[in-house]
Amino acid sequence: MNTYNIKQSEVKKNWILIDADGLVLGRLATHIAAILRGKNKPIFTPHVDCGDNVIVINAEKVHLTGLKRDKKTYYWHTGYPGGIKSTTASDILEGKFPERVIKKAVQRMLPGGPLSRKQMKNLKVYSGSQHPHEAQQPTIDDFANQNPKNTRRA
Repeated sequence: MNTYNIKQSEVKKNWILIDADGLVLGRLATHIAAILRGKNKPIFTPHVDCGDNVIVINAEKVHLTGLKRDKKTYYWHTGYPGGIKSTTASDILEGKFPERVIKKAVQRMLPGGPLSRKQMKNLKVYSGSQHPHEAQQPTIDDFANQNPKNTRRA
């Protein structure tokens, strides 16, 4: 029996809508990363972008367990000597761009390389409940009811 490798021209991409209201960040990010790579499909091929497009709404209402909201630190470097900067997850979630927490969590769960950068373009994250992708008719993924731990408060 031969292994079937799908070609990029044979991939059929769907649109999936996920409401992040009250969901645990890490569990949500792993679920989204699997959908973006296409690991939820039987035609998964590691070197082809066979994943779906994902829309995440209510990104500012995502939940971090334990003390991560106040103690989780994001670092970046400006490129200048001594230019290391940092901020906490609560500062980002309460700031102007709360969707960056979800984007960064998903990005760090994908393997690095040109394919994962292409797959990250299939992720659309919005801080409110409105999104401009109604024309794509996304299917709603009820991730909150798949496991009680997905919305657990610790």
